[in-house]
Amino acid sequence: MSDVRPRSYTGSDVTVTFDGTRCLHFAECLRGLPAVFDVRARPWISPDNADAAAVAEVVERCPSGALRHTRRDGVEETPPDPTVVTATEHGPILLHGDLTLTGIGQASRRETRMALCACGRSARRPFCDNVCRD
Repeated sequence: MSDVRPRSYTGSDVTVTFDGTRCLHFAECLRGLPAVFDVRARPWISPDNADAAAVAEVVERCPSGALRHTRRDGVEETPPDPTVVTATEHGPILLHGDLTLTGIGQASRRETRMALCACGRSARRPFCDNVCRD
């Protein structure tokens, strides 16, 4: 897992932002659009290799929220209502909905997808860092 800041990959119709500190390697992006998400390529995200709607649809499959998108046409992710909470065996608690994350000493921010620590040992709490898998 990386401790670098989120990085943006800009295409002509969509920008994809990746936060490596939140990635739990579910690999939805790699399976969903291998022409766009290819860990062997540099850069590993090439948003122009598919249309913006397809890129956005795959980004929105990322359960941890490590991937986000901004579309040039202004279409935003529509979170499910009500919020979906999924407990995974030996892993994080996944949230998908219209969420607000608040914390001590931090400004609240809107989220649509999060993977929260279920074991209490994550160094990135409230987010999971897969420490319980080690």
